[in-house]
Order: sequence, then structure tokens, then C-alpha cells
Amino acid sequence: MSRQAPPGKKKISWRSQAFRGLVYQILVVSALGLALWFLAHNTATNMRIRGIQSGFDFLTSAAGFDIGESLYPFDSGEAYWRAFLIGLTNTLRVAVLGITLTTVLGTLIGIAHFSRNALVRGLCSVYIEVFRNIPILLQLLMWYLLFTELLPASTEPLILGPLYLSKGGLNFPIPIWATGHAWAAWGLLAGVVLAWWQRQYAIRAFERTGRPTSMFWKPLAIVLVTGVLGWLLGGAPTDFDSPKQGEFAIENGGALTPEFLSMLLGLTVYTAAFVAEVVRAGIQSVPRGQAEAAGALGLSPMQEMRLVMLPQALRVIIPPMTNQYLNLTKNSSLAVAIGYPDVVSIANTAINQTGRAVECIAVIMLVYLSTSLATSLLMNWYNARAAIQER
Repeated sequence: MSRQAPPGKKKISWRSQAFRGLVYQILVVSALGLALWFLAHNTATNMRIRGIQSGFDFLTSAAGFDIGESLYPFDSGEAYWRAFLIGLTNTLRVAVLGITLTTVLGTLIGIAHFSRNALVRGLCSVYIEVFRNIPILLQLLMWYLLFTELLPASTEPLILGPLYLSKGGLNFPIPIWATGHAWAAWGLLAGVVLAWWQRQYAIRAFERTGRPTSMFWKPLAIVLVTGVLGWLLGGAPTDFDSPKQGEFAIENGGALTPEFLSMLLGLTVYTAAFVAEVVRAGIQSVPRGQAEAAGALGLSPMQEMRLVMLPQALRVIIPPMTNQYLNLTKNSSLAVAIGYPDVVSIANTAINQTGRAVECIAVIMLVYLSTSLATSLLMNWYNARAAIQER
């Protein structure tokens, strides 16, 4: 039996599809780079001819304006780049919390759409049709007017246990920082590591024995127990900074402004309607025989949905869900309509004060491009992990 000769080195040939694809990509990237260079050069030349200042040197100058809402202190004498940084954190805060709440609410509504109760199905359909077909800007204004017009004044707030709700926003107790909180944080971190290890062990045990074990409640219990143990080791601090009624406003404690609450509720309620439709379509894409087989095995409707239908529907749900996450992040730019200081609002103020419109718009584009690419990369990674591995 003759031995086959080792494959020789591939020659560069126009007949090769891979080589042609590489050449086309190089040509497209080169044309795109040339177009961008032409636009930038032409813009800079026209601005220089008209005496318009350009450049990003203004970022180190004093901003000269205050920001009503930020996660850390900001003074008007600080630089513009810190003002943009606060706008970025405000945008990310709304986007991350909105994506989390939207996922939970939209998934519950999408699953409830398959309820055997006609009233529940009807309420889900009404929610989807109402909130999906009203423009997001109108919904943001509706929530903002609700918080600023219908709620009582700060001098007469609604008291809901430890919470104070008024036109000034929502005030709530916050723990006074102590060493025990750091220990609790380390305990939670250790619990996450142990929960991941327990989950991997449970998966291997299921593959070896075929006996399912808890993939959610046990890891959750491990995280909570380790967090409580860390809190006890740190001295179990229990002091809270609680809000109290002041002469003109609610004092002490934490606070969420009406602008932030309006943005969060508006984006969550609006996007959850689309997410519910994505979940419903994903579940309907699973062959009906799968549900019938699960029922024949004696699984309850909840087990049928959790163990059979949802895992198979994920491969259809995740890609359009990524689009909804991107839409939510980009729709947060409408915050300027209700006065929430996101990155677009900060950029508008900077444009009015410095006249650097091109530079500020470039910052906005960079922020949303970066957040969109990061969201896409994360969801693509999760999609690859959730995909059904066929042999």
C-alpha cells in the first residue's frame, strides 16, 4: 500500500475562493478607510477656513455646569471628561437595570401567554398590543408626568413602610458602611465560586447517573449562606441610614429621582412587550410533539416548560433578544426629553458651551458603538454556549 504524499503548501491563486474573499475584504476595508479619511479631512479643512475651533482639548477644561444626578460627587469646576464620564455611568445604569428587568418581565409575559387560563392570556395580549404600539417617547413623558404631577409633594409623601414616595422621587434606607459589609461581599464572591463548582458537579452527576438535581436553588442557597456567614464574621452590622421627613424635603437615606424612575419604567415596560413576543415565538418554534412527549412522561406544565420547551427555544430566542437589548440601550438617548443627565444630555450642554459639535457627537457615537459591540459579544458568547450541540 503506497503512502500518500503530505499535502503541499497551498498556492495563491485567483481560483481559490478563500483568496478571492480575502482580496475583497481588503478592498472593502481600504475603501471604507479612504472614505473616512476624506470625510475627516474635508470637515477639518472647512472648519479651519470658517475659523471654527476643533480638537478634544476642551475635555480638560472646567465644565462650568452642575449635574443633578450622579453616582459620585461632581463639581462645576471639574473637567468636561468627568462630566462625560458621569453621563456614561448614568446611561449604563439605566441600560443594565433596564435589560435585567426587561428580561424578567418579558419572559414571564411570554410564558404566561401559553397559560390555560383565558383571562391570563387575554391580559398578556392586551399588555403586548398596548405598550408595543405606543411610541417610547410618549411613554417616557407619561411616566414622567405621573411622577411629577400626580404624586404628592415632598412635604406630604406617601409612606410605604421604610419607603417615601413623592414628587421628589423614591427614598429608601441604605446600610451605613462597616467592615462587616466588606466581609459579606467577600462571602458572596466565594459563594459564587462554590455555586459554579457545585453546578458543574451536578451536571457531571446528571450525565453519569441520569438523576436530575437542582441547578438553581442549591447554587442560590450556597451564595446566600456564604454571604450571611461573611456578614456574621464581620460583626453583623445592622445600622441603616433611613429617610426622614425634613422641613422642605425628604432627608437622609438613598434616593431615586423621578427622571431615573421614569426612564427605567418606560424602557422596561416598552421593551418587555417585544421581549414577550420573542419568547412566545421561540416557544412556538419547538415542535408540538416535544410538549406531548413531556406530558406523556408525566411532567407537570411547569416542568414541561422549564426542562423541555425553554432549553430548545433558547437557540431561537437569543439572537432577536440581543436586538431588543441593543434597542433598549439606544432608546436611552431619549432621556434628554425628560431631563435625565445621560451622555447625550451632557454632550448637548457641552456643545452649547464650547461649540465643539463634531467632537461631542463623536463621543456619543463612540459610547453607543462600544456598548452595542460589548452587548453583541456577550450575547454571541452566551448563544454559542446555549446552542444545541449536535453529533
